[in-house]
Amino acid sequence: MRRLKIIIILLMCLSVHAHSQVVVEQRLDSMEMFIGEQVHLTLSVTAKSGQRVEFPAVKAGTYLLDGIELLEVADADTVKQDNGMQKISRKYTLTSFDDTLYYLPPVTVKVDGKPYQSKSLALKVITVEVDTLKKDEFFPAKGIQDNPFMWSDWTPIIWQILLVILLSAVGYYLYKRLRSNKPIIKRIKVVKKMLPHQKALKEIERIKSEKMTSSEDQKAYYTQLTDTLRTYLQDRFGINAMEMTSGEIIDRLRQEEDKEKLGELRELFETADLVKFAKYSALINENDRNLTTVVAFINDTKMEDMPTEEKIVPKFTEEEKRNNLSHKVLLSLIAVVALCAALLFAYIIWQVVLLIG
Repeated sequence: MRRLKIIIILLMCLSVHAHSQVVVEQRLDSMEMFIGEQVHLTLSVTAKSGQRVEFPAVKAGTYLLDGIELLEVADADTVKQDNGMQKISRKYTLTSFDDTLYYLPPVTVKVDGKPYQSKSLALKVITVEVDTLKKDEFFPAKGIQDNPFMWSDWTPIIWQILLVILLSAVGYYLYKRLRSNKPIIKRIKVVKKMLPHQKALKEIERIKSEKMTSSEDQKAYYTQLTDTLRTYLQDRFGINAMEMTSGEIIDRLRQEEDKEKLGELRELFETADLVKFAKYSALINENDRNLTTVVAFINDTKMEDMPTEEKIVPKFTEEEKRNNLSHKVLLSLIAVVALCAALLFAYIIWQVVLLIG
């Protein structure tokens, strides 16, 4: 029984000794500070290695107590010591804007769930006496400072300017190509034209004025007379009279005119064929009669209400079409390049204004 009591007493002594090995302390790197300055509070716990240490749960940006603001909470720092001990420290950054003497109460730290307290501290915050009448003597007003030049701010703008220059060069090259590749322009023309009978009668007047009816060159006379009639038939009736024989023309006109008129025209064509191909010599009165027959036929068959204007639609060759297409492509590319360069230049100006402003 006596031995049991002795063992219990020894265990209690060891327990008290173990508890006494836990040391909690807090210290300030300065007991005084000016308003707005910062001071560091270091909270240290010395305990056996392996013991669980719990620091107070405080956050930066809060007030440690009324008038003392906690700016920063550093991570815990552990230092191994002899005899299986360790020292764990955590630093707190404090500041204050009230000139007074602050009482910092003891801080409670838990080691293996058991609370331990540090000693209390005092922190004096003092103000700076300023002579408002001579404030410029100590802290003169500073001039306006320019922002430092940073190449990193201007590098994107420089590359964009180079891109604008490149686009401008491409646009100029395309413009030169465009000038050397002018489009072929053919416009629809509206021309005045004489009515078929007007053109034929005008040609008849020319034949008369040249007195070809009495000319010895009857072949030339009948050639011009029949050509005038053939042209009139082609323009008036739409038949290809210039490529048809006399008989074919008569057969074609049989659907349009009476037999009496066609008989007179047949005689004209027969006489003309004899003169041109059989060296037949017609009499002067025969020449006059044939001329009168043509004039009468024209006057009997003329149409006054035919259109007097003709649209001439131009036709392009394949090479001309390719040339015009190439011109349009170049023009479109120049427009796209110019638009991109203008937009990029405006964007560069906007960035420069932001940087300078």
